[in-house]
This record gives sequence, structure tokens and C-alpha cells, in this order.
Amino acid sequence: MSKEVWGYHEHPKRREPEWVVHPQTSAVREGLARSGFGETSEALYLNSGFTYTDSQEAVDAFTDQTDHFLYSRFHNPTVAMFEKRLAAIEGAEHCVATASGMAAMFASLACILEAGDHVVASAAMFSSCHVVITEILPKWGVTYELVKANDKAGWEKALSKKVKAVFIETPSNPLLEIVDIRFVSDLAHKVGATVIVDNVMASPVLQKPLELGADVVMYSATKHIDGQGRVLAGALLGSFSYIYEKLIPFVRHTGPTLSAFSAWVLVKSLETMELRVTRMSESAQAIAEFLEGHPKIKSVRYPGLPSHPDFELAKKQMSAGGTTIGIEFAGSQREAFAFMDALCVIDISNNLGDSKSLITHPASTTQRRLSVEDQLKMGITPSVLRLSVGLEHVGDLIKDLDQALSN
Repeated sequence: MSKEVWGYHEHPKRREPEWVVHPQTSAVREGLARSGFGETSEALYLNSGFTYTDSQEAVDAFTDQTDHFLYSRFHNPTVAMFEKRLAAIEGAEHCVATASGMAAMFASLACILEAGDHVVASAAMFSSCHVVITEILPKWGVTYELVKANDKAGWEKALSKKVKAVFIETPSNPLLEIVDIRFVSDLAHKVGATVIVDNVMASPVLQKPLELGADVVMYSATKHIDGQGRVLAGALLGSFSYIYEKLIPFVRHTGPTLSAFSAWVLVKSLETMELRVTRMSESAQAIAEFLEGHPKIKSVRYPGLPSHPDFELAKKQMSAGGTTIGIEFAGSQREAFAFMDALCVIDISNNLGDSKSLITHPASTTQRRLSVEDQLKMGITPSVLRLSVGLEHVGDLIKDLDQALSN
């Protein structure tokens, strides 16, 4: 039987640029590993296992004596393309992809914590992250303390003692509180803590936590990275030592593995992420300005507005205000629901960072798991809404909001 496949031949390696390329170029080309067929688009390696030329090669692969894929729970060529590409965009030494954002969040902490350790976190965060820190980790003997985002004295006090990890969500979901990453990271490092930043609401396009002193960056890649409502995924980025000494041994044996198909979708999504996020942020800025002056809106929380309590800090560590707007309706939950139901372009959905504009009522959906007391501590009332701005024409979105507010 012939072992030759028509059209397949090894291609010589191309010369690398002699300059440092822009992140957008990395978003299109980093990690590209063409097969002998010379395909233009990235290949999808939808396989679970890999073969070896002989027994010794298998031994060498399992003892890290040679570079060889072992099993797709550990590593996969398509997943590796995504990881390498996202790491280049973020400016990180390495990246590990996971099956969801929450898999990434949990792994980021679980791989470094043990009984007796203490975690400090920003008080305003996504409800599932709140549950992990305040309910799940304490079952294993891990204590925690929550600090309000802009409470510098609170951060100084919390980080004046032994702390193993600091978890920051900035901007926060859903009311976009801002944490000073540089300030908190400097304090944390003095007590030997690892700083993990959930950068979902900003995306790699608008904020680079590693450049601001953080040690680890976490993503739900379901949001802006895919940004088109197709796959669940997560990612963790950081130093070689954190990834290889702490994270990889944990994920290798617990299995929060990203599928090759999802990774392939994300590889293609990264090519357009900067274009999407930039356009969505420009539209969000215009919409926030429109909503702020409307009599039926009590308040608008958006980092790009001077009225945001941390506007100056947001300008310092973000390149734009983001794609999401926090809205407090001047009325009851019933009136807020009537407003959402009157929208005809914007969808009611609990996702965000999507190409389609989405609105949700956090108290009854995304933050429902939290007690009313915890919701109120985050500023989440029955009148609060979260608007994720998509890629529709901004004029149509403003018209849709205006007509719904007029009903």
C-alpha cells in the first residue's frame, strides 16, 4: 500500500520578521503551523491520540526528552495554536486553554492553594467566581477576604499580612468597578502573593494586566475572544514558572480540556478580535453618553464617562471604556422589564462581548445565585440592567433604546 499522499510535501520554514510585529499581526499569524498540504487557514486536528515511530520515541515523549504530542487531554496541535496566538497578543510567556471561563478561574486558584492559605479578592465579581471563593474554597480550609474595588485603605490592610493569592475582576461584572492593578499588585508582591486578574470585561485589546504588574491573566474566551456566541472556552496566561510548575500539573490530571474544534473557532476569532472590540467600544461610548442624559435612567456606569467614579484610573489602565454598560433604571423591576421587552433589535440574553447587542437583568439572572445582601454590596438592585454592545450600527441601537424608553 502506497504511503504517499497526493499533494503532500514538506515546506521549508519561512524567514521570520526581523522586527517586533504588532499584536494585530500576531492575532492573524502567531502559532500558525501548516501541514505538508500548505493550507492557507489553520488546520483542525480533531483527534484524541498520537502515534510514535517506535517504542523508544513513546518513552522519550512521556519523559519530555522530545517534543511530541501525547494525548489531547494534555495537549493538541490546534489548541496549541490558539494558546500561542493568545499569549503573543497578551504579551505572556505562556498560555493554557480550558473548557470554560470558570474552569480557568477555578484552576488559577486551585493549582496554588492548600489548606490554611488565605485569598484576598475584589468584592464585586461575577457570581460564580464569588461562589468559588466564598463557598467552595473554604470547604478545603482556605480563608478569604473581600475588598471594595477602589478602597485603597482596605487593600493596604488586607495585604499587610500573609496572603497566598489575590483575585481581581476589573472592570467588574456587571457595574464595571475598577481596581488599580498596579497598586494592588505592588502590595501583594510585598507579601509574596500571586495576583490573578479576570480581564474578561476589558479583553486583551483594551487592557494588559501583566504590563501593570499582575502575575496571571484569566479569560472566559466565550466572551470577546470568540465574540460570536459559538463556543465555551477559557484561558490562563502568565509566566513560565506559574504555568509549568503549578498550572499544567493541575489541569493535566483534572482534565478541564478545551476541545480542538472550539480552539479552531477561537483561532479564527482572534483574527478579528481587535476590529470587533474597537468598534463595539466606540458604539458603547456613544450609547452611554445618550443614556446618561435620559430622564428614565437614574444612572449610567461606564468607564469611558467622566461621571464614572474611577474615570481617571480607567483612562490610565484601559485604552477605551469597553463594550459593556451598567444601567440603573429610574423605576421598579417591573418597569425595567417592560423596557427590555420593548426592545426590537437588542436581544435579552445573559451573555456579553458578543457581536449581537445583549441586555440582561443581573439580579434575576447572572447574579441570582448571590444573596440580596451580597447583591446590594455590589450595587446590584432590582432596577439595574447590563447592556453588552455589539456590532450593529450604533444609530440603530440608539433608536431601539430610545423607542423602548418612550413606551
